[in-house]
Amino acid sequence: MYATRRYLMCPPVHFRVTYSINPWMDPAKPVDLPLALAQWEALRDRYRALGHTVEILDPVPGLPDMVYAANGATVIDGRVLGARFAHPERAGEAAAHRAWYRAHGFSDVTEPAHINEGEGDFAVTRTWLLAGRGFRSSPLSHGEAQEFFGRPVIGLDLVDPRYYHLDTALCVLDPETEDVMYHPAAFSPGSRAVLRRLFPDALLADEADALALGLNAVSDGQPRAAPGGGHRSVRPVAGPRLRARYRCRCPSCLKGGGSFKCVTAELRR
Repeated sequence: MYATRRYLMCPPVHFRVTYSINPWMDPAKPVDLPLALAQWEALRDRYRALGHTVEILDPVPGLPDMVYAANGATVIDGRVLGARFAHPERAGEAAAHRAWYRAHGFSDVTEPAHINEGEGDFAVTRTWLLAGRGFRSSPLSHGEAQEFFGRPVIGLDLVDPRYYHLDTALCVLDPETEDVMYHPAAFSPGSRAVLRRLFPDALLADEADALALGLNAVSDGQPRAAPGGGHRSVRPVAGPRLRARYRCRCPSCLKGGGSFKCVTAELRR
C-alpha cells in the first residue's frame, strides 16, 4: 500500500537568473517568466492529480531562487532541520522557510549551525540519510543531521561541479525498498563503492541523462503501469536510457541549475 505524499512548493513569481553560483546559471540567458510559471503550475497540478497534497510557500521579493523549495529544509517524522546556505545570495531564504514551518504546525524546527542546503544534499531512505558534500553542504552538517534525526548518515563525495548538489546526481525512487538511481561519475571512487554496496540493484544513469538533470526527479514510490515498469516519477527530459522508462518534460527552472526535485520539498510526517 503506497501512501500519498505531502509536498511544499514556491511559485517562481520572482524567479530570475541575475547571478551565477553554479555552472548551469548564465545571467545572459533570460528567464521567460510566464512560461516558467505555467510549467510550475502544471507540475503542481500533476502532483495533485496523482492524489498528493501540495502546500505553498509564499515567494519573497529579492530572493529569486526560492522556487527551489527543496533547498530550504529537510523534514523527517515531522522534525525540521532548516538550511544554512553557502552563498549570500540565498541566505535570506532560510528564515522564510523556518517561519513557514513554524506557522504550519511543525513544532520542532531547528536552525543549523553548519552549512546544509536541505534536500539538495540530503536524500532519505528507510534506513539511511544519504548526504552529499564537496561543493555546498559542509561535512560537519552530516553529524549535525545524524544527531538531530537519530538515523545513520552516509556521506557521499561529489567531484564534478556540474553536480553540485546530491539531488542532481542521485534520486531515491522508493525510500521503503531503497530503490535508487544515480550517475556514478558524479561521485568519488570511494563513494561509488559505497553506493554499489548499499544499492547493488540501482539504476545507473549515463552522462546524457545526468547532463539533462534527469536525476533531479520526484518519485512517489508507486509502481508505474506497464509498459516499462519502474516507479511513477516526474522528471525532466533526459537521455535515451531514462527516457525509455519515464515520461518527461523540461522546465524553465533548468536555467537556475535545478529541476523537478529542486522545486519540490517533501513534508514527511
